[in-house]
Amino acid sequence: MIRFVVLPPDPAAGRKAGVVVPDLTATLPGRGIWLSARGDVIETARTRGAFARAARCPVTVSPDLTSGLAASLVRRVGETIGLARRAGQAVAGFSKAREWLDGGRAGLVVQANDGSPEERQRFLGAWNGRVPVVAPLDAAQLGGVFGRDHAVHVVLLPGRLAERVHGESERLAGVRTIQPGAAKALPPG
Repeated sequence: MIRFVVLPPDPAAGRKAGVVVPDLTATLPGRGIWLSARGDVIETARTRGAFARAARCPVTVSPDLTSGLAASLVRRVGETIGLARRAGQAVAGFSKAREWLDGGRAGLVVQANDGSPEERQRFLGAWNGRVPVVAPLDAAQLGGVFGRDHAVHVVLLPGRLAERVHGESERLAGVRTIQPGAAKALPPG
């Protein structure tokens, strides 16, 4: 689920109606509007006036709400992996990550969504299905977190940071999901 809130009108900025914004941390003040973390649900709510009905007031909804939300989730995932790296709870690269995986230290495996499916499968080996795996970022985005050009395999130790990356990755995957009949599909990266 993703919470949205309506920011109050701001006549000084020329906004007569409140603006709908995602509240990814669920901490902004006001009554929240909760929607499933699915791109098609958010797009339907945006195009059919569901935000105004739920808020019971006129609202302004950005036409790129879903893509902006996806970008915010990508940023949150990257920042959380970076936090895990600085805390010594994440490693990148085939050898180091596989060492943690084989040593039973893996709480979450993060793989680049543009990495070779065969290479990603080879990395997991016997661990496939025994440890959670997500692929929210592309190789360049993952590499940027570790100060490299690219990274395909990242392993995080079990704990709150791994749980947060896993949860945010699931929300991101949902936001990128567009069911048949929806307006458009979002790119994976």
